[in-house]
Amino acid sequence: MNLKNLAIFREVMRTGSVSEAARNLNRTQPALSAGLKTLEDELGIALFERRNRRLVPVPEAHYLMSEATDILSRLQMAEQNMRSIRDFEKGVLRIVAMPGPSAFLLPKVISDFTRDHSNIRVTLTTRSSPQVRKMIATQSYDIGIADMGVPDSEDSLLKGEVLEGNCLCAVHKDNPLASLSVVTAEDLSGKPMGVLQPEHSTYRSTVSAFKETGAELDIRYDAQYFLPLLNFVEAGQACAIVDPLSAESYRIYARDQKLIKFIPFLPALPLTYACLTPAHRPMSAIAKTFLSRWNKEVNRIISEASESAS
Repeated sequence: MNLKNLAIFREVMRTGSVSEAARNLNRTQPALSAGLKTLEDELGIALFERRNRRLVPVPEAHYLMSEATDILSRLQMAEQNMRSIRDFEKGVLRIVAMPGPSAFLLPKVISDFTRDHSNIRVTLTTRSSPQVRKMIATQSYDIGIADMGVPDSEDSLLKGEVLEGNCLCAVHKDNPLASLSVVTAEDLSGKPMGVLQPEHSTYRSTVSAFKETGAELDIRYDAQYFLPLLNFVEAGQACAIVDPLSAESYRIYARDQKLIKFIPFLPALPLTYACLTPAHRPMSAIAKTFLSRWNKEVNRIISEASESAS
């Protein structure tokens, strides 16, 4: 059945008049009459009896009216929902991210994104970077945020934009090192340090940086993620080499009670972030727009971290 002819039929049934239906639909009477005739021909049933220039619906027309109302109402609802999705008024965004940004930074960006779009539902899951890559590879999440390590067997199932930032040195604000504009491996020689565990690329980079300069690396604490290390820095028990996104998360968390300063570290220890998406599932308009906003925020943080001390 032609949906336009079905809409004509419904309006004629509602008004009981072709002329009034034509006015409501902003169509001509001949066009409506032709639409009704085509509908009857398609169904092989006469829907109206013509009595004294009036249309009297037959019993079958009343049944069709019920069906037409349901069909056109569902179509109208589908159109409204698609417009809402297009205009970011409705939709679902599924994100899986590594712990550093997912604690404070990522929720802040999500909050800013959804502030004017209250009907967007967001699912945020926290996993390690290798797990993020595996979960995006299942094609069940829209966006994955991870740091990149060794290649993974699932990488062929991923697409991604790569952003690179240099790690920072986190020191207590009362530490003499806090007055420096740049902290070097020599400055940290023999001082208690917090680092990531050996399987992470920054551990290897940190060890290499100290060896190259002849500095002594005194590892007092090691953790799976960057954020826990900041507790030891706050307590004045260690310094730590951390990534810019974890530093930004701390700034959001600490607000005006910041006990830590983040200072550029030399030699530079790069860390590569990946914003991953499923390779075999097109991104929604919502996911594309959010990813653009997230990448812009990450680039801002990386740029500011490289320009000056916090």
